[in-house]
Amino acid sequence: MGVDNGAVLVTGLGATTPLGGDADSTWAAMLAGESGIGPIEEEWAAGLPVRIAGRLRVEPSEVIDRVRARRLDRCEQVALIAARQAWADAGAPGVEPERLAVVIGTGTGGALTMLGQDDVLEASGVRKVSPHTVPMLMANGPAAWVSIELGARAGAHTPVSACASGAEAIAMGLDLIRLGRADVVVAGGAEACICPLPLAGFAQAKAHSTRNDEPGRASRPFDVDRDGFVIGEGSAVVVLERADFAAARSARAYARLAGAAVTSDAHHITGAAAEGQVRAMRRAVAEAGLAPRDIGLVHAHATSTPLGDLVEAESVAEAIGRHPAVTATKSMTGHLFGAAGAVGALAAVLALRDGVVPATRNLERLDPAVGLDVVAGAPRRGALTAALTNSFGFGGHNASLVFTPAP
Repeated sequence: MGVDNGAVLVTGLGATTPLGGDADSTWAAMLAGESGIGPIEEEWAAGLPVRIAGRLRVEPSEVIDRVRARRLDRCEQVALIAARQAWADAGAPGVEPERLAVVIGTGTGGALTMLGQDDVLEASGVRKVSPHTVPMLMANGPAAWVSIELGARAGAHTPVSACASGAEAIAMGLDLIRLGRADVVVAGGAEACICPLPLAGFAQAKAHSTRNDEPGRASRPFDVDRDGFVIGEGSAVVVLERADFAAARSARAYARLAGAAVTSDAHHITGAAAEGQVRAMRRAVAEAGLAPRDIGLVHAHATSTPLGDLVEAESVAEAIGRHPAVTATKSMTGHLFGAAGAVGALAAVLALRDGVVPATRNLERLDPAVGLDVVAGAPRRGALTAALTNSFGFGGHNASLVFTPAP
């Protein structure tokens, strides 16, 4: 098949997050302004400066059988759960295996397995190390397991670009279809790394909130009192289809993935640069065939860090303008790192479908330097012409996606 530059539709959604065990419950909780962030009760957290996180609302053990779960890292488990949901939601498209691809991004992959098995090795020796260690810790594990589950033979890809991974995976899915390499792509992100080392590292970097006594108020993007992000875990996955393929099977579409762009800052390993973010947004909007004034909603990356939120606010104002409604759902889920961009895509798609923008939780006093129309207090209703989502990651990775209503 030659290059196909036709429309690409979102026909399936799946998720497991700190707000819910599927896409519908996650979305309902977002609209209700719920928080998925709570205290870490395990003993290992007692001596850490950070003792809060966005844990899954539904444990994978309630969904995946025990034998299977023992051979999967938690990151692989959540990816498989979300992909199964998305595939079923799309009606299990009857696509040839050689025309079906998988792209699941992650930031840390099987970090829990790697750290846990290293502890086993140190404490009990090599004979106690699990023979499943390597397939469980490898970053491509989530994509590999999803491809095996669905029989996808057009490629199983794994963007690893820190907090931009999930969005970059969806952008790659768009490219695969437009280049004629697949008719259907299962794309998204997965992350599960709530354990001592990342928490200690982020605390030392002064990046994580230490509002341990008020977990539900800790993640507060754009608020003047924000003091850092809150780590979260989970996965979100979308099914992308070439429009004519979806039409041939009378598939229901949530939205159109109209444009995407990926840029890099080449600036600083952890510091954000407005210029790279601006280029990503402008390219995504242009690729969608739109003008900045057409964007009615921006789902901000907005992690709740003092500097990062301001850099993004400056970038949005320059690239898009100050007219769009802006929402920051990490205020409810926490920061799901490699899955964050996919969760943002899910929120944008459902906002377009329902004509409603979730309010940003904990936004009590908007930082006057932000200068954007950030939705707070209650969801805002009204028809939306287009939505843009941002995802930015350590290393200078920037990814923007543009969605428009389903045709």
